[in-house]
Amino acid sequence: MMIDHIVTGDGCRIAYRFDGPAGAPVLMLSSSLGTTMEMWEPQISTFAEQFRVLRYDTRGHGGSDAPPGAYSLDRLGRDVVELLDVLGIPLVHFCGLSLGGMVGQWLGARAPERIERLVLAHTSAFMGPPSAWDGRIVLIREKGMAAVAEASIERWFTAEFVKKGDACLDRVRGMLLTTNVAGYAGCCAAIRDMDLRRLGELIDLPTLVIGGDADPATPPAHSEALAGAIRGSRLLFLSAAHLGNLEQPADFARAVLSFLDSWPGEPGEAMPERSVMSDFNVETEI
Repeated sequence: MMIDHIVTGDGCRIAYRFDGPAGAPVLMLSSSLGTTMEMWEPQISTFAEQFRVLRYDTRGHGGSDAPPGAYSLDRLGRDVVELLDVLGIPLVHFCGLSLGGMVGQWLGARAPERIERLVLAHTSAFMGPPSAWDGRIVLIREKGMAAVAEASIERWFTAEFVKKGDACLDRVRGMLLTTNVAGYAGCCAAIRDMDLRRLGELIDLPTLVIGGDADPATPPAHSEALAGAIRGSRLLFLSAAHLGNLEQPADFARAVLSFLDSWPGEPGEAMPERSVMSDFNVETEI
């Protein structure tokens, strides 16, 4: 895999790569907590047929640097903006999953001029309580990533999928176990301190929200509330838990491409009403 890097204003190297034809519209992919850009492999060949696919490793993960200390969602969002600036890309379609979807919400509200269409998958605007994230940070610092790897697999995939023993399970486990502890802890702090529940009302972009009907990490209520807060968004549920792009790879790719190809939709298509997020199910965790 050919990986390149840029250096952000605070000196952090961010790893990225391109797939697909030069000159095609850019589709940017942002990964979940504890994974790398490799999590998108099942979709790359399909996406690259019509898009220049740009994926990157979140600060603290994979080939990107892992500075010590707590990160913020502002910092993770600015990493994306700085990456696009260095690459000279003014506008992208953006698809983020879990933590990547949180970054996508930030971009949709704070840097909408850089986003043409937005996909927010298996994500939430709020993941409390903070004490749970503090506990996880302490746990991995004391015992390493092995302390959370298996529990993450159990939340991220349905029991039926795990029983099948798909090869992606070992790849995801490997990503988790090799994630830098300081980087993982830094991103946990960003989620701990995040509250985007009011930002949804500020997003005025064509947006698709994808949820998993069996997702215990960001349950259907989170997806419904997020879609309700973003005017004119679409909401789609996959038969999956948290990593729907791996559990239902073809359906995930089809949903994203259909959305990017068809917006603003058929005349008269019903869209969700706007709503304000409430403190629902704050005990969930990624």
